[in-house]
Amino acid sequence: MNALTYVHETIKRHIGKGAVCIDATAGRGYDTAFLCELVGDSGRVIAFDIQQEAIDSTRKLLHERGLSAEVILSSHANMAEYAAPESVDCIVFNLGYLPRGDHSVYTHFESTRTAIESGLNLLKRGGLMCVSVYYGGDSGYEEKDALLPWLKELDDSKYQVLATFFYNWKKDPPIPIFIYKL
Repeated sequence: MNALTYVHETIKRHIGKGAVCIDATAGRGYDTAFLCELVGDSGRVIAFDIQQEAIDSTRKLLHERGLSAEVILSSHANMAEYAAPESVDCIVFNLGYLPRGDHSVYTHFESTRTAIESGLNLLKRGGLMCVSVYYGGDSGYEEKDALLPWLKELDDSKYQVLATFFYNWKKDPPIPIFIYKL
């Protein structure tokens, strides 16, 4: 079991045909494609990234697989401009840097917090947000160290936050976090 498999299995239990999903950090496009396959032609997927390389990679993967999504070159902090409040079933984040990309460009707590706050307003009741925190190496510790205590303070009458730790893994394992809107 790895973080990606765990997150995808959780999403599969909550999302189906016709759903509206956001990939807040498109990266290489694998989560975007995964969400497109789940929601089918009757659903909607919106993907964001701040790097043109990620946008191009995502569009190429979607084209190769015969899938379509709205792929937007913009910060995830701007997602509220593209979806109505309480209209989204699932939002996925992979924090850190673009795999096989420029490690000097990575997510930061301030924009991530803004994006999560926006995303929580966009989620329907019963909606799911998955935030996978990739840290270690040359980036991510500051974001992780600010994000975890902030998430712990989310209103428990509105949200249930489940942080999953690969407790015995060495070398900074990813932290999958699931936020359910009650």
